[in-house]
Amino acid sequence: MTTPTATQGLVLFAHGARDARWREPFDRLHAKLTALLPQCAVRLAFLELMTPALPDALAELAGTGATDITVVPVFFGQGGHLRRDLPALIDQCRQQYPALQIRSAAAVGEAESVLDAIAAYCAGALTS
Repeated sequence: MTTPTATQGLVLFAHGARDARWREPFDRLHAKLTALLPQCAVRLAFLELMTPALPDALAELAGTGATDITVVPVFFGQGGHLRRDLPALIDQCRQQYPALQIRSAAAVGEAESVLDAIAAYCAGALTS
C-alpha cells in the first residue's frame, strides 16, 4: 500500500546564521511538527546564511504534490524582514509556482500563547 501524498505543506521560516549550531532548535521543532502532523509535509527554510532558501523548500514541496502551503515565520516579532522581505519573497514564489497556494502566518513571537510559554520559562529560570 502506498502512503497518500500530503497536499498540505508547512514551512518553518527562520532567519539563518553563520554558526551551524544556531539551527539546532529549529531542527528539533521540525522533528516535533513532523511527528505531530503526519498528514502534512513539514520543511525548514531560511532567509539567509543557511539552506534551504524558501524558494528551494517550496520547490521541494511542489515536487512532492503539496498544493496548499503555510509559511510560519519562526521570528520573535514582525520586524523589517517579515514586513518587507518575506512578502516580496512569497510574491516571487507565487509567480514561480502558480499551482501552489502560499500564505504566511504572523511571527510566532506575536502569539500570546508563545509569550506565555516564554514568560513561564523566564519565571522558572529564577528558581533554577
